[in-house]
Amino acid sequence: MTRIFLDVHALQTVPPSNINRDDTGAPKTALYGGVPRARVSSQAWKRATRTYFDDEHLLEPSELGVRTKKVVEVLAERITALDPSLGEEVALALADETVKAAGLKTEVPKRKAEAAKATGAAAAPEAKYLVFLSARQLDGLARLAVEGAADIAAFLKEKKNKEKVKEIADGRHSVDIALFGRMVADAADYNVDAAVQVAHAISVHRVENESDYYTAVDDQNTDEETGAGMIGTVDFNSATLYRYAALGVHQLAANLGQGLREDEPRTEPVRRAVEAFVHSFVASLPTGKINTFGHHTLPDAVVVKLRTTRPISFVAAFEDPIRGDQGGHVRDACDRLAAYIPDIERAYGDAESTLTWVLRVGPNTLKLGGIGTEVDALGDLVTAVGQAVAERLDEPA
Repeated sequence: MTRIFLDVHALQTVPPSNINRDDTGAPKTALYGGVPRARVSSQAWKRATRTYFDDEHLLEPSELGVRTKKVVEVLAERITALDPSLGEEVALALADETVKAAGLKTEVPKRKAEAAKATGAAAAPEAKYLVFLSARQLDGLARLAVEGAADIAAFLKEKKNKEKVKEIADGRHSVDIALFGRMVADAADYNVDAAVQVAHAISVHRVENESDYYTAVDDQNTDEETGAGMIGTVDFNSATLYRYAALGVHQLAANLGQGLREDEPRTEPVRRAVEAFVHSFVASLPTGKINTFGHHTLPDAVVVKLRTTRPISFVAAFEDPIRGDQGGHVRDACDRLAAYIPDIERAYGDAESTLTWVLRVGPNTLKLGGIGTEVDALGDLVTAVGQAVAERLDEPA
C-alpha cells in the first residue's frame, strides 16, 4: 500500500490554566528557541483525544477498547453477562485463567487481599501493567471462558484452545488501539505499532509560570474568628499553543485489518477512524485543574494536510519566539505559518499529491486562508478529510 500521511496542525490559545502538571504541581515547560515555553505533553493530549471518542459518541462502544490493570474484573463482568448462573467468584476465576492463558501476568494486590480477608469476599487479581484490549477481544475471550467453564484449566491446556485465546487477544483491534498502539511487556507478540504520533504542544512565545495565592473562608466562623480557613498556592500560565499530530493512514489500515464489521467496504473503517481522530484531536482538551481555571477553549486555526511523502511539523516556524509586540500572539502566529508553510512545502513537499484544508476563526487568522481549501466548520473539515482518505485508499498502489 502507498504510504499516506495525515498531518494535523492547530493553534490554540488557553487562558490562565494548569493543564498538565509536573512532579511539583507546576505546569510543564520546555526550552525551545532559547526561551522557556509552556508545554502540554503528548500523553495528556492523546488521552484527551481517546476519551473524547466515547464522551462525544464519535464511535460505537464496539469500536473502542479499554486500557486497565483491572482486566480480570472487566472480563469477569462480560462472563457473568453471558452466563449469570456462574456467579461473581467463578467468573473471576474463569477470567483470571483466561487472561493468564493469553500470556499476561496477574496477581492479587496486597490492598485487595487484605480487604477480601476482612470481608470474606473474592479478591480480584489485577494485571501487573496496563492492558489495552478492544471490546471485541474482551467479548471473544468471555465467550471462550464460558465455553470452558466446566473445567477451565483443562480446557485451556488444549493446544487449539490456547491458540484461540491468543488469536482473539491479537485480532479485531479497536480504533483506539489501531491509532495509539499497544505495548505488552510480557507478550511482545501482542504489540501494535501506533498509527498516530502526537507532539508535545508548546507555546509559540516565551512563557513564565506564575503562582496564584488563594485563601478559603470557613463558613462557620463567628465575627470574632478572623482569618482564612486555609491558604495555598497553585501555579499556572497562559499561552498560545502550537499542536501537531501525524497519522499514518497506511499503518492505521494495516492495524485495523479487514475492519470491525463484515458488511462494509474495506476503506470504510479507516475512513471512520480518520474522521473520529481528526474531530477528537482538534476538539478535545486535557482537563487538568479545569475546575480551578475553566480553560474551555478551541483552536483559532487548524491546518490539515494529506500527503504521500513524510510527516512534516511546522513547529520550526516558532523557533524564534513570537514577541507579542501588538499585545497578542494569534495573529503573528498565523502570519508566521502562512509564510513558513509554502516555503517548506516548496523545498520538501510534493505539491501534486498533497491536499490542504484550513479551518480558521476570526480576522487574526486571515492570512492562513490562502494556503489551502477553506472550510467553514469542523464537521465540514472532518467530512472532506474522510472522503479524501477513502479515495486515496481506493487508488491502485
